[in-house]
Amino acid sequence: QVQLVESGGGLVQAGGSLELSCAASGSIFSVNAMGWYRQAPGKQRELVAYITHSGNTMYQDSVQGRFTISRDNAKNTVYLQMSTLKPEDTAVYYCAARFEPWDDFGSWGQGTQVTVSS
Repeated sequence: QVQLVESGGGLVQAGGSLELSCAASGSIFSVNAMGWYRQAPGKQRELVAYITHSGNTMYQDSVQGRFTISRDNAKNTVYLQMSTLKPEDTAVYYCAARFEPWDDFGSWGQGTQVTVSS
């Protein structure tokens, strides 16, 4: 099991930037990848980006070039640097862990609200 705590959300104007953090504790050594998801009101939760234990990354098309996922293994923390934010990026952002490449992401954090005003 791994416990995840997100932070860094807030209100920002369109075009602005925010950095989200996800602090992990527990069975960190068994995690294959860490991901960021988001859920906007009335919409399904969607994968935004993930980073594997070897540093490979994947981004949703809509955030490619604007968001950067990174990790600090010494701090057991994953970051999501978000730039050029758009109102459609408004959502609750969740951190999640995946233990095997074929697993779904789980071990959800409590989420952090990101609101982008136009």
